[in-house]
Amino acid sequence: MPVKLNILSTPSEGTGTPLLIVHGLFGSGRNWGAIAKRLSAQRPILSVDMRNHGDSPRTDSHTYQDMADDLAQVIEDAGGPMHVLGHSMGGKAAMILALTRPELVDKLIVADIAPVAYGHTQMPLIDAMRALDLGGVTRRSDADKALAAAIPDPGTRAFLIQSLAIGEGDVRWKLNLDTLATEMDKILSFPLISGVHQGEALFVTGGTSDYVQAAHRPAIRALFPEARFETIAGAGHWLHAEQPRPFVEVVDRFLAG
Repeated sequence: MPVKLNILSTPSEGTGTPLLIVHGLFGSGRNWGAIAKRLSAQRPILSVDMRNHGDSPRTDSHTYQDMADDLAQVIEDAGGPMHVLGHSMGGKAAMILALTRPELVDKLIVADIAPVAYGHTQMPLIDAMRALDLGGVTRRSDADKALAAAIPDPGTRAFLIQSLAIGEGDVRWKLNLDTLATEMDKILSFPLISGVHQGEALFVTGGTSDYVQAAHRPAIRALFPEARFETIAGAGHWLHAEQPRPFVEVVDRFLAG
């Protein structure tokens, strides 16, 4: 299925292997524009809107094999292979891509996620977005105020509201909330897979995040025996947004090494 491809930045020097960025749940490719500019000196930076997100098609299915197949089509259509950087849900999709289509992935970067099942459902956020009366929203500040009781954290609200389309006709969420809700168990899980990816892989974690723990390393190494690990001090799960400079430095060093 063709998903939306975004060209975030073109190189100011050189024409190195392109980097494809894969966003996480409730995100979009455009969220990564600032990171793309910092990483673009040596290579083109591309991103996708994952299915059921942004400007990509809405479907009834949202499995990791679905998402990996979408990424494979993007890379094949562009003449791949590419480096691939995936965050959270996007990191799981990138891992499945590397395990099932290793010829399409040069270097793999996984940001703050492990190939394991998680128990922290995101259904309260979906419920809050579904409950928002879009008829009363004319500005993002209206949505922010209306969501405050259900979502107290202003950073989370600001992130979600980036997926609210305003000024494009009817106000609407650029998220297929119904499918994401139905498929939440699959999003939290990680499919059983027998492949092993022998290529270079970097797992970057936030120092204050609990998403990737020491107990997860055996599962990572079982699938990615060449895995390296880096921790970004002072960063939580959204490590690229909270500590962009050290995140970019770690990624740039890995890609150049």
